[in-house]
Amino acid sequence: MIPAVQSPALADRLPPTAGRVQAHVPLAPFTWFRVGGPAEALVRPSNTADLAGFLSALPSDVPVQVLGAASNVIVRDGGIPGVVLRLGRGFGEVQVEPDGVVAGAACLDAAVAEHTAAAGLAGLEFLSGIPGAIGGAVAMNAGAYGGDIAGCLDWADIVTRSGEQRRMDAATLAFAYRHASLPPGAVVVRARFRARPGDRAVIAARMAEIRRSREDTQPVRARTGGSTFRNPPGLRAWELIDAAGGRGLTRDGATCSDKHCNFLLNTGGATAADLEGLGEELRRRVHVASGVTLEWEIKRMGIPSGPAPWGTVP
Repeated sequence: MIPAVQSPALADRLPPTAGRVQAHVPLAPFTWFRVGGPAEALVRPSNTADLAGFLSALPSDVPVQVLGAASNVIVRDGGIPGVVLRLGRGFGEVQVEPDGVVAGAACLDAAVAEHTAAAGLAGLEFLSGIPGAIGGAVAMNAGAYGGDIAGCLDWADIVTRSGEQRRMDAATLAFAYRHASLPPGAVVVRARFRARPGDRAVIAARMAEIRRSREDTQPVRARTGGSTFRNPPGLRAWELIDAAGGRGLTRDGATCSDKHCNFLLNTGGATAADLEGLGEELRRRVHVASGVTLEWEIKRMGIPSGPAPWGTVP
């Protein structure tokens, strides 16, 4: 049963779950930026059946937001109303098969790459260069270093907002650049990826090369959120930002990275508003300089500012 939560209005409306439910949970520690307000209710279902049962019984007017590894997320300072779902151990299994791998949504991308490499399977090395977890990678068609999810996914299991469990193949997902056509509110719970037999030494060398490249070109040890903006067709966002004078630009504790200017950094003490405001200033400067309107790749969620309307963090 649900343990007592401190938001009576919402608590009274939440269905039972075998997982964990907490009220007014600070979300900043979960995000790579280390910023953001609280979740009104943080729900961690125990497995897919538990998630499906919870969503099917949850009133349809209660907002639901999935928070995965939060490697490319800005949680706004006012927090996230309604239910925030976070998938844990029950969604972390990896099953290696002769020609691929099945991975739970909570598995880290790099861990899936390591599993397939250890089994002598090639084709998923690019995952070692993508921060985050499998659920988010499928939802945004993550890609890097010559590969993307669209090029290797066979199917994804999802749970819809109404609690229906469904399997979607790659064609149905209709992948586009940093996009998958999931039903509104759907939660990815598991996915299968194709791979092929390969030489373990060659696979390991490629993954080492990817790790070195990330270390050399990206601020991987900073409080960041990955690529801030999508690359416009035929262009590179970082080059547009650099040409517009954005490299090193700051706003309080938020900075545009000197190492890779499509990365925002929390250098200490930044708020979500600082980071988002700096991003909007970069967009403005790029548009003035080039006429190109950059689109956010980082997902921004929650209430922009001020105290959470459901109360304060105890």
